[in-house]
Amino acid sequence: MASSSELHKGLFRKSLPPLPPPELGVKRKKGGKKDYSPVSWSQYFDSQQSIAINSSDRFNVYVKGSDGPLVLLIHGGGYSGLSWAVFTESLMSMISCTVIALDMRGHGSTVTGDDYNLSQDILVNDVASVFNEIYKEKEAPPTLIMGHSMGGAIAVRVAAVPGLIKSLVGVALIDIVEGTALESLSGMQSFLRSRPKRFPSLENAVEWSIRSGQLRNIESARVSMPGQLKEIENEGLSVPATLIPEEDSKEAESSHQTTSTSEYTWRVDLTKTETYWRGWFEGLSGTLLSISGNVSKIIILAGVDRLDKQLTIAHMQGKIQLQVLSGCGHTVHEDAPDKVAHILANHLIRYKLATPKEGFENFSSAPVPMC
Repeated sequence: MASSSELHKGLFRKSLPPLPPPELGVKRKKGGKKDYSPVSWSQYFDSQQSIAINSSDRFNVYVKGSDGPLVLLIHGGGYSGLSWAVFTESLMSMISCTVIALDMRGHGSTVTGDDYNLSQDILVNDVASVFNEIYKEKEAPPTLIMGHSMGGAIAVRVAAVPGLIKSLVGVALIDIVEGTALESLSGMQSFLRSRPKRFPSLENAVEWSIRSGQLRNIESARVSMPGQLKEIENEGLSVPATLIPEEDSKEAESSHQTTSTSEYTWRVDLTKTETYWRGWFEGLSGTLLSISGNVSKIIILAGVDRLDKQLTIAHMQGKIQLQVLSGCGHTVHEDAPDKVAHILANHLIRYKLATPKEGFENFSSAPVPMC
């Protein structure tokens, strides 16, 4: 779920407004044309797994790595686990760890009996159920749960329940603060309705995400945008849009030039979930600070103006770690994946939860550059 940033103050007025700076991760086809073609999840993760919780609920997860601490990733409203793809690749180049990126209920390739029940309690139970199913026959490693926007709110709720994640050692939030989130809700319906309803191709959707300013990193957009969409054929049956099959770039390019009756629309219609929005964010700051035990807390924001009084005081008292990457949009981990990965790697190393890989030097003192 987006917050009240510049993204919500006038973007999406047209289907393809001018390109906003900076333009990151740009790749070009022959002839100089920018490459907006989607890419497969397999370039960033080791495996894609379906976790059955009961007869009707199957949760999709992307996994990378098999040792070190676990970083459990929860995406924001409307996104998918693929929003963490480029960040995951960068993090794994810095430290030894395991990453699990979850598609939440109603999102990505997850399918449940009630995709539109996005209540706080249901989402918290989903995360815990998936985690416990994965580790039912083996001991879970030290676990840091990290969430963006709505996912950050759910991460806090999960972490706040003693023993829900028994191996919990940390919680990290990406661009989510209670006060700012609540203030943005009044304009959220207008924001959502201003987006295009359909796209003629995945490539067109990726291009729109960059030119509209929703994302600022083409590499991330190419892998993450398909997870936000589903395919519609002949105005009839719609199914979740899984990523394109394994194929080389030439095949991918030619496939997007083929005339088709297929169109793509949003995987989840967030306008139908408004009844749950306030519940995600109310009391979030207090809940975060109430988390007891040896659980580290870190917040990464796109702007210092998002920080409320309660968290400002907590930061000054050393109760939370704060990092601001100014110049990024709401999806900080997609716009600046290397920088967010650097911050988290340093955090895990600082708490002696991970070891740096060769080449990742001066981790204790190296400054993190701003966007």
